[in-house]
Amino acid sequence: MALISKKKLIYPISPGLRAFLVKYGREVDFPIHYSDLLRYSGSIPLYDFKGNDTLWETVFFAESDREEIHQSVKKIYAILKAEGDMSVMDHLYIDRIDLCVYGNTQPFRVRIVNRINDNFDYFYIKNADASRVYGLELEHLLSPNRISYLVHQNTLIEEHIAGIPGEQFMRQHINDPNLNPIRLAKEFVKFNERCFVRLLGDMHSSNFVIDVTPDFEETHYRIRAIDFDQQSYEGKKSIYLPQYFKENNALIQLGIKHITPESMRQYQREERALIATRLKSATQEIEDVLSTMENDIVSIPENIENLKKELAKHYANPNFLTCKNMGQIVRESLAQVLHR
Repeated sequence: MALISKKKLIYPISPGLRAFLVKYGREVDFPIHYSDLLRYSGSIPLYDFKGNDTLWETVFFAESDREEIHQSVKKIYAILKAEGDMSVMDHLYIDRIDLCVYGNTQPFRVRIVNRINDNFDYFYIKNADASRVYGLELEHLLSPNRISYLVHQNTLIEEHIAGIPGEQFMRQHINDPNLNPIRLAKEFVKFNERCFVRLLGDMHSSNFVIDVTPDFEETHYRIRAIDFDQQSYEGKKSIYLPQYFKENNALIQLGIKHITPESMRQYQREERALIATRLKSATQEIEDVLSTMENDIVSIPENIENLKKELAKHYANPNFLTCKNMGQIVRESLAQVLHR
């Protein structure tokens, strides 16, 4: 079983990381920041359609602030989705702004609605933690998924990642007669491998979603991380393997029941080959993010020492022992897929 050691430290955006964000167009001027949303005047608990407490609170702003805040938040959405073109935003309005009161970083979630057809979308306004930014960028470059995010000063804007929350899927859909257990178990093996190779930790069922896509003949599953706070922070190898979290037991049991060890190794090799292809197709971007990370602080010394020893033993590769920081450990971890 994987256990997080203690509450993770929050790391600010360093000058080197800021330069990387500017180079790749991720640093954009915003009309409003995370701290501005903390001026809310009241809040009420947000319940789901079944009356369960979601642990989010809908916040309210004073009449004198509300119009300005809502307009500024719409501008952020325009920057995120339409390169700042406000003309496409005329028919949109801010339905509500929610605050996550139980998370470490306490993000805001904005629900924005199309007035014409009632279609809606979400996006998130958060404190800019360097670990999360590195996690988002590595996800964008190394996973099958593209990620849209922007940073300005100490504020991070993230697009919503659609899918059924992992814990909800395992509670409501795991026994669905239309479920394809082999395909889902295969995807969990590949997700497990992606997380381990790029060292994204804490992927228990609350931190990923399952995207279900019906096809003409079969149903496809994609497991997507939605929380990147634990990018290359923890010192235990097991934290980077979703297979060790008890919250994921329903998916783990599917794999035990439906996948042979030979098939599992095949899926792991397939995923590593795909990561190797992505590494080769984005050489400059990968080099820039890794060199930036190598000159940054995103973990504590004892975590770095422990993780490099565990990975050196796992891969039977003493090169890990020469690593001085988490950036170097991630580089060496990624090198394994190229060597093999």
